[in-house]
Amino acid sequence: MSSSSSSESGKLSNLPQLHRFVTGHNSSGKAIVETDNDFQWKPYDDQNMAFSVVYTTSSMPADLNNDKDLSTHNDLMAAGKLGLVNPSGSVIRCVDFKPGYSCAMHRTQSLDYGIVLEGEIEMLLDSGEKHQMKRGDVAVQRATQHQWRNKSDTEWARMMFVLQDIKPLTVEGKEMKEDLGFHGDLPPSGN
Repeated sequence: MSSSSSSESGKLSNLPQLHRFVTGHNSSGKAIVETDNDFQWKPYDDQNMAFSVVYTTSSMPADLNNDKDLSTHNDLMAAGKLGLVNPSGSVIRCVDFKPGYSCAMHRTQSLDYGIVLEGEIEMLLDSGEKHQMKRGDVAVQRATQHQWRNKSDTEWARMMFVLQDIKPLTVEGKEMKEDLGFHGDLPPSGN
């Protein structure tokens, strides 16, 4: 097992540090924890939000034989080229939003489950719809143009996202492509 201290994690918010446990099997086929470590955070958009990629898969269904998923995840993270979506796979990512912060309006080519873990967050859609989400609420984002806003002046908000690659989406003859808004420090997903 490996472990790291939260002082090395890059966390920006005052929210509790989260911890990841990755299971596997010993030589007898019994379940074990292969790794456990604090979430590692990376700041974005002038330190107004921070991402922690918990895990990725690069195929669906995922191949766990001979720990292929572990080595593929580790190689992808070491390469530093992961966009918001992992083509042909999935990403689970935790995001902390600074008080008063709104991210850019954006669209991913993915089916996303976004769960509010801490605080409250407003989901804005390009149609003008606004929906206030509180702890435990879930957004199922289906490749739509959207934005997240932490309306609190004092409290950080945290969401957990699971993003899954999708087939190209066409609406009324128009292909709905990835649009990262002004997130220039994020690479394109390439899907």
